[in-house]
Amino acid sequence: MREFNFDGLVGPTHNYAGLSFGNRASTGNAGDVSRPRAAALQGLEKMRRMVELGLGQGLLPPHDRPNVAWLRQCGFGGTDEAVCAAAWRDEPGLLKAAFSASPMWTANAATVSPSPDTADRRCHVSVANLSSMIHRSLEAPETTRLLKTLFANERYFAVHDALPAALGDEGAANHMRLCTHHGAPGIEIFVYGETIPGGFPARQAKAASAAIARRHGLLPERVLLARQSDAALQAGAFHNDVVAVANESVLLAHEQAFEDRDAVYGFIRQHLPEARILEVPADQVSLEDAIRSYLFNAQLFTRPEGGMTLVVPAECDATPSVKQWLDTMLAGNGPIRQVQTMDLRESMRNGGGPACLRLRVAVDEAAEAALDRRFLLSERRIDAIAALIDERWPERIAPDDLGHADLWADCRAAREALFSLLGLAAA
Repeated sequence: MREFNFDGLVGPTHNYAGLSFGNRASTGNAGDVSRPRAAALQGLEKMRRMVELGLGQGLLPPHDRPNVAWLRQCGFGGTDEAVCAAAWRDEPGLLKAAFSASPMWTANAATVSPSPDTADRRCHVSVANLSSMIHRSLEAPETTRLLKTLFANERYFAVHDALPAALGDEGAANHMRLCTHHGAPGIEIFVYGETIPGGFPARQAKAASAAIARRHGLLPERVLLARQSDAALQAGAFHNDVVAVANESVLLAHEQAFEDRDAVYGFIRQHLPEARILEVPADQVSLEDAIRSYLFNAQLFTRPEGGMTLVVPAECDATPSVKQWLDTMLAGNGPIRQVQTMDLRESMRNGGGPACLRLRVAVDEAAEAALDRRFLLSERRIDAIAALIDERWPERIAPDDLGHADLWADCRAAREALFSLLGLAAA
């Protein structure tokens, strides 16, 4: 089996509205000037790097923004321009939500269980409802449409609609799979949180994780529902992938990632004795440094020729404790033999690193052939997309720009041009 990463392309409406309570980067940079063109090119460069390494790489395009249909549901009427103008005048928070480029973080698009783990031997994909945040709760319908197009062949794929909103589900950002190799049966770990009164809210519900495991047809004995530590959640680790990442037989996690880490590690060792658990001690890298640098929100993968690579954001090099730990880790004889650094500054300033930007899907040869090719990338296609971004994506967006009708029209036209390039229907 081969693993594909489907990265979200940063949309032309990328801005710093500070909509994500509990995400320290998002709220800390609220009101700053964003650079949508640079953001999209930074993300696209990561995709290019994966293609150059011979990995399977795809793209999920941005959603229609501003989401005028949703604003109409909120009671605004008239032309599209009149709807947006009235929202900006009367309820600017709703316009900001409708304008958000948050679908770029496709780790939150869905949870994926590959065919070796499921009862019917199909790859199961559950769209996330993202119900904990208004701006993200808008994503499920368009995500469902795109994923049902990408994974249309029901012989190999089953795409499930989002769970009811009362069961908060944030997708693959709270899910890890460990296995000897991608084609072997694995164990799946679903990480949920508990909200502490007066603290940051937990976004992943235990009941949602259990529901996904059932609908995917997973063997109960190979599923663990693990509670994220309160310390991590309150430090700003709003998703598990801010404090832990897994690939094949390797788990890289902060010492304080899980409320009962002994139970998590014991489950892994019982069902996958060959697993390697790389725990980063809190006295070497604090939770604060881990979250600021996004050490664990990294892209950990196996290269086609063998060996694992960890792709980290540039902020890791700028955080002394993290840089020292990475250097020490590489000097040892561990399973991660290479660390690559990438500039994803624009996404990072809104609270999303390398892992946030991609949805992982492992497929065998037959299922790979059934993927909709319009979503797959080559270097030549990346060049064409980069040229379109250079031409059509806004260079910068300041907070007051969100109220300008010209910007709304330009962003929607830029997205439509991308869909035309990809050969997809824009709506």
